[in-house]
Amino acid sequence: MAESKGFIPLNFAVQEPEHMERAAQAFYQQMATRRSVRDFSPQPIPDSVLESAILAAGTAPSGANMQPWHFVVVQNPELKTQIRQAAEKEERELYRHRASDEWLDALAPLGTDASKPFLETAPALIAIFLKKVTIDADGTKHKNYYTPESVGIATGMLITALHKAGLATLTHTPSPMKFLTEILQRPSHERPFLLLVVGYPAEGALVPNIQRLPLSDTATFLK
Repeated sequence: MAESKGFIPLNFAVQEPEHMERAAQAFYQQMATRRSVRDFSPQPIPDSVLESAILAAGTAPSGANMQPWHFVVVQNPELKTQIRQAAEKEERELYRHRASDEWLDALAPLGTDASKPFLETAPALIAIFLKKVTIDADGTKHKNYYTPESVGIATGMLITALHKAGLATLTHTPSPMKFLTEILQRPSHERPFLLLVVGYPAEGALVPNIQRLPLSDTATFLK
């Protein structure tokens, strides 16, 4: 295809099938060790690692390339304490009043409750915000498209990048999460999407003994 205004040649190298198979299997084996962690060490994370992981997340596809996400990295202890207090308030409501018996039964094997000490212990929290619109410096608003899908993909890529860098993560979604907008002083056109807890696992950390579904249950191949 001839070059045209606004387009550049694709940087893509075709690999031999054997190399592709090895690379795909190696990646799967590494990602199969990823687990959600709730016991974190306070050991600091190099800022460069967090920056590179967020840059990787920013390569995610998005509707009309509007990139409708904003990542707020929280390392300040006072802010982490405020976030924990607000999150636990919502979690207590969830466990006492909002969650159905079926929901609580599903959570029981994971050993979760309203107490969230990891929000203070972990060295970094990444609050991920979804932007329904993008606002230019002059105040002009631009509608963003497929925002949940776009931000969800970027979040998955962020988790993957952090895991490959040697860090543990936990996706935390207290509901509602409006307190993040207030504590982190984000504009009203941004909506809290997810709170990602990031750090090194605490020594001796345990995780639930869960099993992942086999490929036959999660994928269908039509040829």
